[in-house]
Amino acid sequence: MSDESISERIERLVAEEHELRAREQRDASEAALETDAARLRSVEIELDVCWDLLRQRRALRDAGASPEQAHARDPDTVERYRQ
Repeated sequence: MSDESISERIERLVAEEHELRAREQRDASEAALETDAARLRSVEIELDVCWDLLRQRRALRDAGASPEQAHARDPDTVERYRQ
């Protein structure tokens, strides 16, 4: 997976995140709100995983190593990082 494909995936997820947040304002039913909230949480986690992978690739490249050595970490690991 290239940096460009990861960046494209991030852009698609961000667009979906924005759409979900906008829809949240318009959703009338409780079921729709719950569905969108669950999907939003999934998108946020996937974004964190993608950003982590992109940062790994950049760090490896900066250190003179192959960015192909980077791998997507599991969501539990990524979600426990301190900001």
